[in-house]
Amino acid sequence: MPKPSASKATGKTRRFISGVVEAGVMFGCTDLVQVLLHVVCHCKNDQLSVLSPWPHLQSSCLLAACLRHVHAGFYGRPWTMEQRTELFQREKKWGLNTYLYAPKDDYKHRMYWRDLYSPEEAEKLVALITAAKKNGVDFIYAISPGLDITFSNPKEVATLKRKLDQVSGFGCSSFSLLFDDIETEMCPADKQAFSSFAHAQVAVTNEVFTHLGQPDTFLFCPTDYCAAFCTPNVSQSAYLHTVGENLLPGIDVLWTGPKVVSHHITVESIVEVSSVLKRAPVIWDNIHANDYDPQRIFMGPYKDRPTDLIPKLRGVLTNPNCEYHPNFVAIHTLATWFKLNLNYVIAPAGGDDDDEAGSDPCYSPKRALTLALTDWLQEFLSTDQPGGTEGKDDQPRGQLQQSIQLYLSPRGQTHENHTNTTHPRLHEDRPRPLNPTHLKKESSDEEPMQTDVGDPVYVPGSGDNPLFTAEPLTLDDLQLLSELFYLPYEHGSTARTMLTELDWLKAHREAVGDAETEMWRSRAKCFDVMCVAVFTMFNRLSNAPNRSILYDLYNYICDIKSGVTLARAYVKQLGGQSRPSAQLMTDDPEPWGFRGGLSGEFQRMLPFHGNRDLFRHPPMTSVYSIRPFCPQDKTEIQKIHMEMQRGEAKAPAAALPALISDGLAGGQLSPSPNCGLVLEDERGVCGYALGIIDPNIILSLCITSYVLMLPGDFPSLVTMQLHPRVTDPTPARRMIGSLLSLMKTSGSRGVFCELRQGDMRMFDFYSKLGSFTTLKMAGLPQDVVAMGTSL
Repeated sequence: MPKPSASKATGKTRRFISGVVEAGVMFGCTDLVQVLLHVVCHCKNDQLSVLSPWPHLQSSCLLAACLRHVHAGFYGRPWTMEQRTELFQREKKWGLNTYLYAPKDDYKHRMYWRDLYSPEEAEKLVALITAAKKNGVDFIYAISPGLDITFSNPKEVATLKRKLDQVSGFGCSSFSLLFDDIETEMCPADKQAFSSFAHAQVAVTNEVFTHLGQPDTFLFCPTDYCAAFCTPNVSQSAYLHTVGENLLPGIDVLWTGPKVVSHHITVESIVEVSSVLKRAPVIWDNIHANDYDPQRIFMGPYKDRPTDLIPKLRGVLTNPNCEYHPNFVAIHTLATWFKLNLNYVIAPAGGDDDDEAGSDPCYSPKRALTLALTDWLQEFLSTDQPGGTEGKDDQPRGQLQQSIQLYLSPRGQTHENHTNTTHPRLHEDRPRPLNPTHLKKESSDEEPMQTDVGDPVYVPGSGDNPLFTAEPLTLDDLQLLSELFYLPYEHGSTARTMLTELDWLKAHREAVGDAETEMWRSRAKCFDVMCVAVFTMFNRLSNAPNRSILYDLYNYICDIKSGVTLARAYVKQLGGQSRPSAQLMTDDPEPWGFRGGLSGEFQRMLPFHGNRDLFRHPPMTSVYSIRPFCPQDKTEIQKIHMEMQRGEAKAPAAALPALISDGLAGGQLSPSPNCGLVLEDERGVCGYALGIIDPNIILSLCITSYVLMLPGDFPSLVTMQLHPRVTDPTPARRMIGSLLSLMKTSGSRGVFCELRQGDMRMFDFYSKLGSFTTLKMAGLPQDVVAMGTSL
């Protein structure tokens, strides 16, 4: 562990800041919206920060630049007092030492910063500060007066001092002034008193810092808190130079990196900003923050921050997900990263991905993730109880410290040198089945609820359904969960593989030759196995004993299960293993078949939407053409007809009821002159629409297995079919509309079509045209539907 350093200003020893910020990142993301729409966005004001015991390393979540126009807008409920207390306990166990308090549910932190706390509010803050101290965690109280403070007004500064004096009386000794996400235009009074906005902020910050007795920990969040906000750049920023030159040396500065949510933070970038600020920054890290998108959550490891940063920083604070429980991985892996100092390295795991090999000799994100998930698994398998994790402190197997000790090795030694310190849990394929006695809650004096304890246990018979047995959650399931919800700029390995396979299967559907077809089916089978693994993970998570964790995850895992279900059905359809879904060729799908919501519609209208997917592929566009049918098209039409017929039912084609239209599509019947159309795309024929006008021809050449009485108002026959790759209903509507127009011109007064009940895709299509209605026809088999329309 790095040695504590002495403050240049006071000579006091200052520890490295490491911990969690409870705040929000949404405000930093609204600049683009402000430019495009001039709207005010809402976001949360809760942050989770991690500070470490080194004199120059801090990290916290900094997306505050967008907060200047917004105060409340936290997507989710604030963390409870029990959860915050549990967080302090975890920080203690994992070697973190700081908690930055800037939550949305405390309006007196930002919007009403002038107001003192009531006795009831004060009681809660005192309890929180006391709980932090009990666990050796430095509680930093943050206040954001920048929305409307007049910097030059002594009464305003006195009000700010009075507010912080009150919090100091609660037992708090560490503070932070946040000037993120505020308007940079000064009021007339401030313009007369200060030469710049930076001078105004620095003057008030220095005065408050001195008034509080120059506390050991005092953080300042600048308005330009990332490189992207600096004009014209970091090294030439007049704002940052003013801060660096005038801010008292005992005050630390928060910094999010190159962007609000930074993909990488390099040593070079930190050296640059440190030279301007004249001090090492505290990183406010938003890599796991998710309040800017309610569809995303991040459970990947802390990564893309080399451990060489540690000596260059004052601290690191992490601002994680809005949901409390899924932050286990974010905070656990940050603690692992933080513990890896110059004397120890985390032993590289055999089989690590190539992109991790050699990237950081001291830290393996993949191994750190395994450590975190292994400990998190024990949380899933224990029943959640009121009061957070009280009663779990004495359980050693859930502690990061123990796990780290097993996997840390002196620099230069290999993993093989430490085979005797293998972590046994990492080699279990799955946890042992839960002992029901472990799930019983403590007895109480309350009247027990009446149950069926005395009833005999149900035993299914030989022909009955077997009893459902919940499978226990495994480490592999959590690994999959993490890879599906990885990081803002990166999918996990399984997610990348699934996207790659789906893209390949779509692109090579028209493979020709036995070798190509076999390869396609083999890769389709592998994709299906991955889909099933997602479903299995979902079921096991849904039955995990710890319901509190499940509730935080449930919306996300339901969403990914829905998406994977649609993708799996599409691949099965392409492979001819299931009938085409009506949902795949309609402009009126069920709500679950598309990503909806007003926000999604706004984004799809913007020119840049769609080019930010983590999995990049060329834009998918199809150009269709409709042309007259010719005899040479019969072979391609027969292929489409047979392929769609195979997908209409699980029964073999011979068991399907024969239709008159089978002869028309199969080539035994020819369409009437000028009553045949073919749809083509870049691959060739992908659909057809054929018609017979004269009913006498239909009856004389009838090849069906039943005697059909043709309806008088609908004497002509039409049939249409499309290849599964056609998912746009527009060309299909144009083709059938053109065919009906041609048949009307040729003298037809009405047409009918036959559909097997399993062909829901075409039944849905005809129904939504609006003109076709279901017909009652004599002799029609029970599993055949006839529809007709007048011309």
